[in-house]
Amino acid sequence: MVERPTFEEVFVVSEGAEPRETPEVMGFKGYNLLRMARIGLPVPAAFVLGTQFCRDYFDRGGLASGFRELLAKNVRRIESCSGTGMGSSRRPLLVSVRSGAPVSMPGMMDTVLNVGLCDGVLKGMLRMTGNPRLVWDSYRRLIQSFAEVVAGCSKEPYEAAISTYLRRQCVERVQDLDFKTLQCLVADFLDIYVEQTGHAFPQDPLEQLESAVESVFRSWQSTRALAYRRMAGIDNTLGTAVTVQRMVFGNSGGTSGAGVAFTRNPSDGQNELYMDFAANAQGEDVVSGRHALHEPDVLADILPQAFESIIAVRAKLEREFSDAQEFEFTIQDGRLYVLQTRHGKRTPLAALRIAVEQVREGLIDPGEALARLAGIDVAAIRNLRVVADPSTALGRAVPASVGVATGEIALDCARALERAAAGVAVILVRADIMTEDIAGIESARGVLTIAGGRTSHAAVVARHFDRVCLVGCESLRIDMQARRCSVGDRVFREGELLTLDGRAGSVYAGALDVVEEAPLEYQAEIARWRGGAGRPSETAPEKAIATP
Repeated sequence: MVERPTFEEVFVVSEGAEPRETPEVMGFKGYNLLRMARIGLPVPAAFVLGTQFCRDYFDRGGLASGFRELLAKNVRRIESCSGTGMGSSRRPLLVSVRSGAPVSMPGMMDTVLNVGLCDGVLKGMLRMTGNPRLVWDSYRRLIQSFAEVVAGCSKEPYEAAISTYLRRQCVERVQDLDFKTLQCLVADFLDIYVEQTGHAFPQDPLEQLESAVESVFRSWQSTRALAYRRMAGIDNTLGTAVTVQRMVFGNSGGTSGAGVAFTRNPSDGQNELYMDFAANAQGEDVVSGRHALHEPDVLADILPQAFESIIAVRAKLEREFSDAQEFEFTIQDGRLYVLQTRHGKRTPLAALRIAVEQVREGLIDPGEALARLAGIDVAAIRNLRVVADPSTALGRAVPASVGVATGEIALDCARALERAAAGVAVILVRADIMTEDIAGIESARGVLTIAGGRTSHAAVVARHFDRVCLVGCESLRIDMQARRCSVGDRVFREGELLTLDGRAGSVYAGALDVVEEAPLEYQAEIARWRGGAGRPSETAPEKAIATP
């Protein structure tokens, strides 16, 4: 007889709570949420299903009997903290359902937001928020996300419906649609869901929650998650925890939004806030790689108090975790909430600089710095820059990773994999890029996209694999039917050469000469800590080389 899951395997995140298990048991996301709550950061109430639930799910081939009842018991813990109730017709509770492996795997598993929203709670949410646009926007997001993630449906019919309403209203973004239009869009989405699945969208909030949790378990074995673990050397048997957290709404108007920030620049290691922000948006808009994003100065201008709160969070996180962090946040009606943090993935150059500077700042000791750099050939680290007249650049983009990359244009992942397997350097050129493209990202020397931000999950992955990555290239156009693209006025066939300059965010035709610069100051510090072995020459000259 299979044992039912126990109440003790669930961990509650609330103000003042202490971690009582290791990240291997409760996942790094949940573990770090507890640490943030303990030091007084604004973390919405949550509970965490430990990694054993995921392992049990695959061992038994499904959820245990009594699983929904266990979810209901733990939902009541969030309800008691928030004064809301799941399924309540007056003050409904909505939750997010997120993965949380013991080792960070950004964007490789599924997330479902706005769970608990259904026809029966719409009036209550309208009364509670006084914001009809928020309610209908959240409902349309849930239906589409649930269809794609839980039911495995194609996103195309939903995207087509959105495009239809944008044309009718003569606007470019969903954020510009009014609540009446969104209400009509929701009705269409509900019909599309029935057409795709053969049954109505689930109206029981607990059924939604159970299905969303199960989909996160399943995503542990998704193609992209398996590929990432293979590339990163992560044990397939670990399983993922699942965090169920009270929703806060970045899509509630002009004083709201969502963002991702790094406490230090993950490309070059500079000690500065590195952040992308989307106004009137939810977190998936930021990390998906499909949307244009804003940098810190925009948030500082429109919501200065929230920006100051982020600066304070940045300092507290580095003191608590003694390492550069990547954290996700939501601002709802001007109030900041922190949803997760993890050690920020970074380039080798950034890893070197951050390790040395954090020793100088007293955050870590030299032994810890050396341990962090153990898998990196410090003596081989170089900063690259192109030898070119900047005026000859065809276009500009937002640099998401430093370096220089030259290669043949590949317009999809299949082409990138094929040419890379033949030993050819490739630049993956896409309208946008998502974590499903992980194999193509790994195979390429560089990535260039029309949309997206520096902190999207795909950009984080590219940076972690030390690939040059430029996003948000507004002058880039792609014609998949003709298998060609253009940057500015210059048209390229697939297979022609591009060069990406990750320092300046510039795009050039053909191959260029490149200058290598060794970070001698930081390399010398590491050599000194190691007792002088392998000390780099402080007189080593720059040398110009041709990009391969």
